[in-house]
Amino acid sequence: MTTTKILIGYAIYLPIAILLTLYVSKTLFKNGRIYMLDIFQGREDIALATNKLFETGFYLLNIGFALLILELQLTTNNYQELIEKLTYKIGGFSIYLGIMLFINLFLFFRGKKKSITNKKQTTHNNV
Repeated sequence: MTTTKILIGYAIYLPIAILLTLYVSKTLFKNGRIYMLDIFQGREDIALATNKLFETGFYLLNIGFALLILELQLTTNNYQELIEKLTYKIGGFSIYLGIMLFINLFLFFRGKKKSITNKKQTTHNNV
């Protein structure tokens, strides 16, 4: 019976982890496109390609981590423990996703700052 509850836990955890990853990724990279266009000074082809590479890496890291922490061990045969373990695992994964989101935002802002610095240097050298 414990094995059945563990399988139920996996059936609940995996779709939630994947849907959370998809939602965060869609939001981040839809809005990150604007930063990439600015960073690459309107060169849409390289901006979109770079954004897509970031997105692919985001998926690989987050889905990989979700699978890495998949293991559920139940010591009792009750649903209360299953729900508590799932909330702990999903909550931890949500925190991890939030951290990854802010790391990506940091990289976008850092790229924007370097872009501004490069524009100033180019303008200064041309004068």
